[in-house]
Amino acid sequence: MIVKIVSKNFDIPDSHKLEVALKNGRYESIDKLFTMAPDDVTEEVCKSGLRGKGGGGAACGPKWKLMPPVDERPRYLIANGDESEPGTFKDRQIFEYDPHLLIEGIICSSYAIGAHDCYIYIRGEYKFFIDRLNAAIEEAYAANIIGEKVMNKYDYRMNITVHRGGGAYICGEKSALIESIEGKRGHPRLKPHGKECEWFFGNPATVNNVETIASVPNIVLNGYESYTKYGTEKAPGTMLFAMSGPVKNPGVYELQYGCKMTEVIEKIGGGMKDGLKLKAVIPGGASCPILTAEEVEKAYLDYETMWDIGSTLGTGGMMIIPEGVSMVDVAKNLIEFYHHESCGQCTPCREGCGWIDTIIERILDGHGTISDLTTILDVCETMNGKTVCVFAPAVKDIIKSLVEKYRDEFVAYIENTKEQGDAING
Repeated sequence: MIVKIVSKNFDIPDSHKLEVALKNGRYESIDKLFTMAPDDVTEEVCKSGLRGKGGGGAACGPKWKLMPPVDERPRYLIANGDESEPGTFKDRQIFEYDPHLLIEGIICSSYAIGAHDCYIYIRGEYKFFIDRLNAAIEEAYAANIIGEKVMNKYDYRMNITVHRGGGAYICGEKSALIESIEGKRGHPRLKPHGKECEWFFGNPATVNNVETIASVPNIVLNGYESYTKYGTEKAPGTMLFAMSGPVKNPGVYELQYGCKMTEVIEKIGGGMKDGLKLKAVIPGGASCPILTAEEVEKAYLDYETMWDIGSTLGTGGMMIIPEGVSMVDVAKNLIEFYHHESCGQCTPCREGCGWIDTIIERILDGHGTISDLTTILDVCETMNGKTVCVFAPAVKDIIKSLVEKYRDEFVAYIENTKEQGDAING
């Protein structure tokens, strides 16, 4: 199940340093890259079936093709390393253990789309990872790997700038991310009627997740077949899956798409700790609909089968929840986060998150009623599909799934606290 493509160098001591990186295959794809036309690189990525690994799972190659014909305007690549989704901690592994792989991927991806400047947008709280990434970029400049001539021999300018975010979760959304880099408030933009690229100061740009970009050098160097031999027909390749919670071996593992979730938890994660029983899994970061233990038995780690059972693969951040954990507490923990992180641009999201947060807090305080559950579901539907971005629909997905699948727990909590209150009040 474990495959080493992106994570190939993670276990090598000092793998983040240029000298070690060069000895272990970094930048080997560049010589082949410059024997190819940019369109040929894009076609190779299209044939590989590489999908975006930041949550949406959209095909990478066709996304590159949305860039308009080359003209006098500059073109940009933007690497999304915001990674603020609770339960997700995969991109930071690349920053920490193989930042030169990301730089190599940036060179390959930028060449394909005709960009000479890349901005890496990184979560503001990632101080250690920002320092390590900046150190790698400085090494790459000093060695003339990037700069006026790639590898000091190819007539292609490549500059990379790290932009540190201000701590707003919403800036993981690509258009809000661009607004933030432009110096404005990180509010998502209205989506265009048709498919098109992103726009950065009015110039064409492509936004890709860090892991997506880091997957490109292997495809360039070894051909698309080296990627499609893993995974499924519709989801070829691999992904860094993060596993957290009370399992014996929590961590980040590069797995091929299509692995059975129960086998990953048992064989890779080592099973549940201390004799605990599995109660549920949030499969792809905190915004994905929760899966009951019974649904986990049917779950496979690829986009299509996850959609078929009513959830999403997201960023691959599996949050393991054991028996004994109150789903009312889980709901409060999550909605409090989303209430705080809503950018406030859209009324259904801003007010809806706050309303649900208030209701669940009232339930936890012992003042809830059964009708509150109907209200929560009604508010969820009001939030769904009526906002600029997918933040509100994602909140709807996780909260609705908790209330519907664990309604008995909410009802029992309401009734038990009511009985306790009645007893105290005589």
